[in-house]
Amino acid sequence: QVQLVESGGGLVQAGGSLRLSCAASGRIFSSYAMGWFRQAPGKEREFVAGISASGRVTNYADSVKGRFTISRDNVKNTAYMQMNSLKPEDTAVYYCAARGTTYFRTRANEYEYWGQGTQVTVST
Repeated sequence: QVQLVESGGGLVQAGGSLRLSCAASGRIFSSYAMGWFRQAPGKEREFVAGISASGRVTNYADSVKGRFTISRDNVKNTAYMQMNSLKPEDTAVYYCAARGTTYFRTRANEYEYWGQGTQVTVST
């Protein structure tokens, strides 16, 4: 079992920044690929960013490339997502997820463990 707890969400003006954290406990964090997803009201959960278990490989949704950066600290058992140049369309509940393999996937149903989510609201 892996327990995930997100933090760092909040209300920010367009153009601002937030840093999300995902603290993991349980199994060996460095064995799990991590993903960040988001879900806006009335929309499906969508992939935002992923990072391999080692941290060497990352990938991003086109909508956030160049603005968001995913990272991880396998000593602190924490994954991060730095979000810059935020837009109102980034407003959503953001979730971190873990899968017990080396590489991440972009589909939500391929992740075994999920956090409870953190709300990000970007105002105009």
